[in-house]
Amino acid sequence: MSTEVSDRPDRDRFELERDGALVGFVTYRLTDRTIDLLHAEVDPDHRGRGLAGRLVRAVLDDARARGLDVLPHCPYVAAFVDGHREEYLDLVPRDRRAQFGLGS
Repeated sequence: MSTEVSDRPDRDRFELERDGALVGFVTYRLTDRTIDLLHAEVDPDHRGRGLAGRLVRAVLDDARARGLDVLPHCPYVAAFVDGHREEYLDLVPRDRRAQFGLGS
């Protein structure tokens, strides 16, 4: 099974496809230096397979590569960042972390 994450700026979202079928997405709002991650969703038939984590990891890695600050408005994304602090907490501006329950 092939899994691919791609940015769809025309739809303001990253999409996760598995074997060519759309199974998840993360919506965002992009400004010059910041990406607001608004909502993550994976099709219920595909949950429990680690796909949401794979999707969010790809989105965060892309934000890092582009030098963007991340604002994880989506509770799932905030929880993912919290659970992977060593890898991703630095993407969230220090002065905004408390807003997302991330402390310092």
